[in-house]
Amino acid sequence: MGPHLSARAESFALARAFIISRGSKTAAEVVTAHAEADGVTGRGECVPYARYGESVESVCAQIDGLPAGLDRAALQEALPPGAARNAADCALWDLEAKRAGRRVWELAGLAAPGPVTTAFTLSLEAPEAMAEAARQAAHLPLLKIKLGTPEDLVRLEAVRAAAPGPRIIVDANEGWSAEDYTRLAPDLVRLGVVLVEQPLPAGQDEPLAGLPRPVPLCADESCHDRATLGALKGRYDVINIKLDKTGGLTEALALREAARSEGFGVMVGCMVGTSLAMAPAVLLAQGAEVVDLDGPMLLSEDRDEALRYEGAEIAPPDPKLWG
Repeated sequence: MGPHLSARAESFALARAFIISRGSKTAAEVVTAHAEADGVTGRGECVPYARYGESVESVCAQIDGLPAGLDRAALQEALPPGAARNAADCALWDLEAKRAGRRVWELAGLAAPGPVTTAFTLSLEAPEAMAEAARQAAHLPLLKIKLGTPEDLVRLEAVRAAAPGPRIIVDANEGWSAEDYTRLAPDLVRLGVVLVEQPLPAGQDEPLAGLPRPVPLCADESCHDRATLGALKGRYDVINIKLDKTGGLTEALALREAARSEGFGVMVGCMVGTSLAMAPAVLLAQGAEVVDLDGPMLLSEDRDEALRYEGAEIAPPDPKLWG
């Protein structure tokens, strides 16, 4: 009998408010998909994102409305790329692995995964607060700084003074113009910034074509799945692959291969979710130039059998969690 898919909304408290240029949150509001067949259940998690017109209610309705018996191939046609398809796709991978008594990486033809090192994100706050957060995280190798305001350089200077050692990624969350990037670029180089994520609004990034990029640019909101890859040539150097954008591990693996063949560097990122959302992304992150899977590091509560974080290093998931 084919799998039956269902969805459940869940909430996990954050350790502290998480703020970006578009707003703040105090909990990870997630949707957990369950794929059940013959008494075996697989799980997947997604984080609905209002930026893409998603809500917990709409995503649950999409998953609950799927017909019974879908396999992963049919799912790709039944739902568009996005959070709902991600949770369902990852649940089907988990179910398939459990029924076969094998790991997802084996089923996908991948090498056995090893640990990956993640960036740690500092949310957008007053410069003094960001400096204090940076001071507490100064022992980590890579910090990601949320920016996208007129006072970004003040914040970045404060973070660098408080944490002189780590490499830094800047995430403007669509909050800059091409002129902002050009103006800030010398300071970004001076302050040791190694990557800038999504400086311009998605769909308005034409000015990046041919622009000198002394600090490499990474497409986040501009890159969802393989269909969006072609428009990024000449504008970006790296793409940020997130399962909630690709609509699951199936498309994410295909996007990773296509991006590398087109000469893009690969970053694997996440929304603010639990270890269940990160687990399939750890497989995807093998060999990535940049990994940003710190969601559980921002939580005050997580799943049972959670991923193991030692500093910034993430061990591959236990099969009791996923895969």
